[in-house]
Amino acid sequence: MTNSQPSPDGQVADAVSDNWVDTLAPVWSRPYLRLSRADRPIGTWLLLLPCLWGLTLAMLHDQTPRWEDAWIAFGCALGAWLMRGAGCTWNDITDRDFDGQVERTRSRPIPSGQVTVRGAVIWMCLQSLIALGILLTFNTAAILLGILALVPVAVYPFAKRFTWWPQVFLGLAFNWGTLLAWTAHTGQVEAPAVVLYLAGIAWTLFYDTIYAHQDTEDDALIGVKSTARLFGEKTAPWLRRFLMATVGLMGIAVIFAAVDAANMLAMVLALGGPWAMGWHMAWQLRGLDIEDPAKCLQLFRANRDTGAIPLVFFCAALLV
Repeated sequence: MTNSQPSPDGQVADAVSDNWVDTLAPVWSRPYLRLSRADRPIGTWLLLLPCLWGLTLAMLHDQTPRWEDAWIAFGCALGAWLMRGAGCTWNDITDRDFDGQVERTRSRPIPSGQVTVRGAVIWMCLQSLIALGILLTFNTAAILLGILALVPVAVYPFAKRFTWWPQVFLGLAFNWGTLLAWTAHTGQVEAPAVVLYLAGIAWTLFYDTIYAHQDTEDDALIGVKSTARLFGEKTAPWLRRFLMATVGLMGIAVIFAAVDAANMLAMVLALGGPWAMGWHMAWQLRGLDIEDPAKCLQLFRANRDTGAIPLVFFCAALLV
């Protein structure tokens, strides 16, 4: 670890350059928006895209798209932004002592003194309550799933203290929207949604292991566990396994979803989604350098496009 100090204007070390929070948001709001990672939008995308996978595959499954689906998509988008913010706030509250000891995270609002713990708790509750208001517009089964999602969200910040696989808990939380969006459309959880959920967890293990390689030295010093530390020099072979699991499980989910209702062209188009996603993940593997934190961050952020690829194919399948 080095002794560099947080930026005097409050910018967070790994924020996107010239982001809207640091340039356009009112000054008083910036510490709270930074706490929600609004200056780092990739997390919102990684939370939203599995929701949209679940919704589009549900529409392909029963061949009954409705105007309500537009609201489900919008609600998921706004809910993803809010709950990602609330989850990150909770994460920073629980990790405030650790974050102050890690080079990349010591500039975050709580360890840098921009936001008090009390202020962070109030901000977390406000975001959660607005998200709850959106959730209550969905059907009963989806509402119950949304409430149940709080369990993996609450556990995740503590996982790195007791397991080498905290990325599994992140996957459980970040891909829950697959189940929720499917259920918001169909009214029930079904096998294709569960398999798609498992595919999302495998994808999370892929991208968050890459992300965690930014902090392996600091994590080792303070005793924080991660798959990046667990795999070490064997990271690439493990990532290939996660790639194959992602593609295989997503392919099975597509077949389960489309086999009874969709025509053959629609199924072929939908199966192109995991195939193309796999190639994008393979491209990341070719460029991976676990000793280069900047490269790890770049590849992690590229997963917005990784997750968007199957969505494009699923949408195309709905049109034929």
